[in-house]
Amino acid sequence: MLIELGNVLKKEREERGASLTSVAGPANISAAYLHKLERGVINSPSPRVLARLAVALDVDYLRLMELAGYLDEEQLARASLREPSPRPHPLAGRKLTTEEWRAVDAIIKMLIAQRGKEGPESDTSA
Repeated sequence: MLIELGNVLKKEREERGASLTSVAGPANISAAYLHKLERGVINSPSPRVLARLAVALDVDYLRLMELAGYLDEEQLARASLREPSPRPHPLAGRKLTTEEWRAVDAIIKMLIAQRGKEGPESDTSA
């Protein structure tokens, strides 16, 4: 599977005429790591890395997850049937510092705590 993942990554990169560096940069990995992925040397690439590579190469993330062994055929089929998000996540493609991620985490925890205090009947987002 990982050899096939590597072959797909390399094929997609080469079809775009992109260098290892030009794909690795936006994916926030090193060119050396991408080269290892393409050779099938990396045993368990992170789903986050696969997500960033899917964006950088404009390929299907679920397919990469399947090739990496994270999804079997049934899981892939179920995931493919899900409705896509109506709009991209507001943080999609943004590089945040550690401090910024901590602030986002704190805000989310605060919102969840407020929701718990207010109760489900006060939810007006529906």
